[in-house]
Amino acid sequence: MPSPRKSLFVLLWSLLALVGLTGCGPAKQDSSIPWSRPADWEGRIPGMGK
Repeated sequence: MPSPRKSLFVLLWSLLALVGLTGCGPAKQDSSIPWSRPADWEGRIPGMGK
């Protein structure tokens, strides 16, 4: 019969290995390309002509 200390040791190492294998991957970065071109009126001060 295995000793309680050995069983706990194996359990802890198994959990550590499981956490290491299922760790977080790199974050998926969104594209910086806009969906469409900006409209002519965007980026200007309202009420100020061309």
